[in-house]
Amino acid sequence: MASTHGVVLGGGLAGMLTASVLARHVDAVTVVDRDHLPDGPRPRTGVPQARHAHLLQSGGARMIDRILPGTIDRLIGSGARRIGLPSDVVAFSAHGWMRRFPEVQFMICCSRDLLDWVVRDQALANDRISVRENTEVVGLHGDAAKVTAAIVEDRTTRRTTRLDADIVVDTTGRGSKAGKWLRALGLPDIREETVDPGVTYATRVFQAPAGTVDRFPLVNIQASPTDPHPAQTASLLPIEQGRWLVTISGMRGAGPTADEEGFVEFARSVRHPLVGDLIAQARPLSPIHLSHSTKNRRTYFERLSSWPDGIVVLGDAVATFNPVYGHGMSIAAHSAAALHRQLWQRGLAPGMSRQVQRAIGRVVNTAWTMAINQDMRYPGVAGKQQSLARRLPQRFFDRLSRTATSEPQVTAALLNAFTLSEPMTTLMNPAVILSTLRGPRRPPLTEPTLTAAELASCHD
Repeated sequence: MASTHGVVLGGGLAGMLTASVLARHVDAVTVVDRDHLPDGPRPRTGVPQARHAHLLQSGGARMIDRILPGTIDRLIGSGARRIGLPSDVVAFSAHGWMRRFPEVQFMICCSRDLLDWVVRDQALANDRISVRENTEVVGLHGDAAKVTAAIVEDRTTRRTTRLDADIVVDTTGRGSKAGKWLRALGLPDIREETVDPGVTYATRVFQAPAGTVDRFPLVNIQASPTDPHPAQTASLLPIEQGRWLVTISGMRGAGPTADEEGFVEFARSVRHPLVGDLIAQARPLSPIHLSHSTKNRRTYFERLSSWPDGIVVLGDAVATFNPVYGHGMSIAAHSAAALHRQLWQRGLAPGMSRQVQRAIGRVVNTAWTMAINQDMRYPGVAGKQQSLARRLPQRFFDRLSRTATSEPQVTAALLNAFTLSEPMTTLMNPAVILSTLRGPRRPPLTEPTLTAAELASCHD
């Protein structure tokens, strides 16, 4: 029998997860990346938001661990922090301070450099996977019925090569040219939707106080769409090497700048000054990094009336989200798992690629709905206005979120859905609905939920 070959376009987290999946179903996998991939936890040019806060929710972390067993343990062994939800989070939500009930779900907190390196190192331990670095993807070969190769160019020699493949997967991220490549093969334009809150993010890394290194909660001050002033946020993430990664943000016209003196002041000016107060005496370890690439964008590949065999688009190339929700990496992991399920069921049979693309569309739906329904509530957001069908569920979700500040059963249901550990339909559990309709049974908290020991540790 002839050997089978898969080509993955892009060597980021989504690309390495995809390569690991393909290696279970084809004889060889080639990963193509335009950059040189670092051999350790160091920055990579192709990850434009790598400097900012990245949250790997438990639903995505578990899925990565299924694709690459041992990844969670290796991340934690390399210094990543396992943050229990809601036990290890001090969160000021739009509806008030969240109570720190016992752990229901978790998230992994670390730098994006560490996360990408661990996943990449795990994936490339498979001798079926090879990498072509410093190589640009310039197109696809085939026709509207079937893609048979990727056309790539060496960025140094400018030599063009055709990489024949039984399956090509595009994981090139926000800058994907999949729509252009597919049009060149005779396919029609693909519908896109964008919701742009106009958020500016600024991130700086600080040396954490010595007493907090082993254990300190994640601190998150969220915005509220009902506040009269522009939406602003501040988050403090404990990460590897005893550091705090702090990201502040503001929507259109109210964002932070790269001014060093203004960073702490901005963090103090959001709905509660806790993050600013915590970092006021901390030693900065990095410059301030800014980003404006925060729009929600979705390309509906799955809605084309026909789809060529041999091509799949996955990860940020399909949908990108406002980073405040922390869903991008988890969606990539679940999408790679959807690819695995279809390959397991159908192999490389005709029609498999179309089924994968539809499955990825279903994976994206939950996170997309949560992101745009929330973002569209803020003034000045560019995008299609919400329909009545979207606004009515949002009212229930607001009541549910307010109830979750004090009712553990509702908190658990919300976290199960938000971390992509369970489907959104779990929020329709009769007990959850009843508790939501009844509303909070405890008075709202008026102060941050940091313990006395946690506060003391900041001054060690």
